[in-house]
Amino acid sequence: MARFFFNRRAPDPETADASRRLTTLVREILHLTEDDGVTVSEIACSHPECGDAETVILIMRVGRRTEAVKVLKAMRLVTEEELRQALAGAPSDALS
Repeated sequence: MARFFFNRRAPDPETADASRRLTTLVREILHLTEDDGVTVSEIACSHPECGDAETVILIMRVGRRTEAVKVLKAMRLVTEEELRQALAGAPSDALS
């Protein structure tokens, strides 16, 4: 019999709000279309600079390879300026 483990904690509304905020900003900054996809996730980080969490942004444009951008902090702490800097460091064709 298979055992499944689920996160029993309730979803964190602050993290969900931060994800929506960053997704909207990425779409605006990169001038993405409705056909392009964006995901914003927070993962555990063992690097001393990230304070236990880092934000990973995946940009999925039609006809292009998926691009990953990281910010070494929890997504609720990422500012618009930090996001712009991270996106500017993405592959040269990331910014429209």
